[in-house]
Amino acid sequence: MINKIVSNTAEAVADIFDGATIMISGFGEAGSPVELIHALVDQGARNLTVVSNNAGSGHVGLAALIENRQVGKIICSFPRTSISVVFPELYRNGEIELELVPQGTLAERIRAGGSGIPAFYTRTSVNTQLAENKELRSFNNKEYVLEKAIVADFALVKCHEADKYGNLIYNKTARNFGPVMCMAAKTTIVQARKIIEVGEIDPECVVTPGIFVHRVVEISNPADESKLVAEERRYPWK
Repeated sequence: MINKIVSNTAEAVADIFDGATIMISGFGEAGSPVELIHALVDQGARNLTVVSNNAGSGHVGLAALIENRQVGKIICSFPRTSISVVFPELYRNGEIELELVPQGTLAERIRAGGSGIPAFYTRTSVNTQLAENKELRSFNNKEYVLEKAIVADFALVKCHEADKYGNLIYNKTARNFGPVMCMAAKTTIVQARKIIEVGEIDPECVVTPGIFVHRVVEISNPADESKLVAEERRYPWK
């Protein structure tokens, strides 16, 4: 089996290319791979399409990637929250494109992509602006909207523990989009709080099998994004 451990975050994201589609895990700050995102800021790939639950908070993590003008389009459910300051301004100025997707539909589009399902029908968004220009079909006298699967070139994911073969377990709800994003990306890059010995993870507890993971980097003391946002602390590239 392949040892998937890489030595640092810069090495982990080195081959992300201009124009790539990238899935980024996280529900707010929970499960957000802050260190991998910051490494991507330093790496400099541009014109990225990002698939995420939200559009970042404050000036750190995903918000920093957007603020550095590296994201051309974001596909997400919650582009604006009470602490979103970067995305709203860029969107109003026409500097970034938005595809708004209901949260459950977003998760299912990613899951479908990872499962080889090209599209599916859902009742969500029927008779709303989000259904415009999409195929409609009736089942049992109810109307459904056709939604297409999402796949990505890369996924950046945070987990709690991993072994060298890429088997992952998560910390409670910090799992959120991580498992389905791992499945739906050509290359999955994971930051783990701890890399443990093979066999220390009970096979019954593995959430993401190593077959879906390509690189793992250990970040034993990951940033607390909520604290960074609260402090408005900025990183060296600023």
